[in-house]
Amino acid sequence: MSIAPVIAFVRAHVFRCPIDVPVRSAIGIMTNRPMLLVQIEDSEGAQGWGEIWCNFPTVGAEHRARLVESIFHPLLAGKPLATPAAHFERLTESTRQIVIQTGEAGPFAQCIAGIDQALTDLAARRAGQPLWRFLGGSHPTVDTYASALGPAGAGLAAQGGWQQGYRGFKLKLGFGKQADIRNLAELRDAVPAQASVMVDANQAWSLAEALDMIDGLAQFDLTWIEEPISAEAPLSDWRRLAGHSPVPLAAGENLRGMASFNEVLEAGVIRFVQPDIGKWGGFTRIVDLGRRAVASGLAYCPHWLGGGIGLLASLHLLVAVGGQGRAEIDANPNPLRESVPLPPLVEGRITLPEAPGLGVDPDKTALPLLSEFRVRSPFS
Repeated sequence: MSIAPVIAFVRAHVFRCPIDVPVRSAIGIMTNRPMLLVQIEDSEGAQGWGEIWCNFPTVGAEHRARLVESIFHPLLAGKPLATPAAHFERLTESTRQIVIQTGEAGPFAQCIAGIDQALTDLAARRAGQPLWRFLGGSHPTVDTYASALGPAGAGLAAQGGWQQGYRGFKLKLGFGKQADIRNLAELRDAVPAQASVMVDANQAWSLAEALDMIDGLAQFDLTWIEEPISAEAPLSDWRRLAGHSPVPLAAGENLRGMASFNEVLEAGVIRFVQPDIGKWGGFTRIVDLGRRAVASGLAYCPHWLGGGIGLLASLHLLVAVGGQGRAEIDANPNPLRESVPLPPLVEGRITLPEAPGLGVDPDKTALPLLSEFRVRSPFS
């Protein structure tokens, strides 16, 4: 009688690389780029990979890696593989009291999201299927857009992105009304009229400021305005803004938990739903959430601004959900993202491969290229 495989280990890999030009947003400035990968291997040697959101604070990646290896590895090692959904529920319930005690709901949810990615990747590899098909997708081609442009040099960056094959571009706002309008005009003038342009305020404005800004932004034929006000603003503020704005609103990267998403979706205040697979939910929660959004006439557009594994996971997730959404691809130079090769970008679209799981083996490809950026784990 064969013995069912169990989880052998859960390992965190931290990388941090310097960048020549800091990445600015209304939230803060990133002077380096971090990446936190989760590797799970079973007793038969099969592996799965995921990525945990860790952009802020500066020590975020190291802290979350310690959570993975000190708390989640003991909860998973030696356990039967089961389904990713079963592990998601068990890990959430097993850490509920410590989350209350520490007040760290976000970091714990982010760790579980990355672990869920790795477990789902592992399950797809064992099934011999690409992740997008394993999750129920049928058409492996997705639309994309170049993200995180600006605030300086947005026009030149967009021109370069157009030459690379992008057909949509998203500009960072929140740096003052005059500067925002000037930067947006520069970007819009730099690309052909058929290019899609979106803007992201990163929660920079009060309701009054957002109402005023939208009046000035509407002239630029925008696809959406993202997070114009705080993700925690009252729904009454979001309703007023949605009723005022001729441009659809987008949000979701800073919502956590199905109840929060349900509240926003039922209120009908956003048209573009943007959960982040490394912040909350993983594949287990977001596939269902995304399909429900699409069924109600909304677009699911995965948020991602990290390394290459999370980006690939987001692409597979978008295929699995379906609909008319677009995948976010950070346009800033980042070796931690570029070490994971993507399929060719053709007229703004990417077609995912048939290889099992995510379609890459990071320990054989990306990790050797990134040895200079590795941050040594205290558990290694």
